[in-house]
Amino acid sequence: MGIPFEQLEDESDKAFAAFALYLSLGPERSTQAVAQKLAKSGQLVRRWSARWRWPERVAAHAAHLAAVEREAAEALARTKAAEWLKRTENVREREWEMHEKCIEAARRGLKAFMEREKVYANLADISRILEVASKLGRLASGMATDKTELTGEDGGPLRVELSAALNKVYGDVVDVASVPALSNGAPGEYEREPSLGGGAK
Repeated sequence: MGIPFEQLEDESDKAFAAFALYLSLGPERSTQAVAQKLAKSGQLVRRWSARWRWPERVAAHAAHLAAVEREAAEALARTKAAEWLKRTENVREREWEMHEKCIEAARRGLKAFMEREKVYANLADISRILEVASKLGRLASGMATDKTELTGEDGGPLRVELSAALNKVYGDVVDVASVPALSNGAPGEYEREPSLGGGAK
């Protein structure tokens, strides 16, 4: 079976030309308009319209155009979806790389702190680095971030305990409060922890 809006079997060239004109006239089409444009009698054009099912073929043509537009829209949507998937994967890869770098920086900072080497980060700085690393790792892995875990019953933020943050990544660690660094001053005085960006004392 052929496409309804193309020339049908046994349909004469003149009858098909009249249908093609009828189809091209758009929503305001009429057999009378076709008759006037072709200088044909209205009775003849109406007979062609009834015999060759013009209204039915016009509906089929409209359905065909709608299907073509829908397929084009779906193809465009698939292309856009593939592009955004690629962008998402690229972002996740970069987040994971930053996660790895933050973890490594925190390891170096903690090791230096525990060994009392020259460091430029205190435990609060290291804890914040670990928190950022955790969030980046969860984002890159498609996991939920710990935002809800840091919210109290009243909706306010909860303070992340340092020991919990360190244990989360490194397991059991030495209680840093029990191993303070001695200063060069009088006995019993403790050296303040250097903050990020400051030099060691």
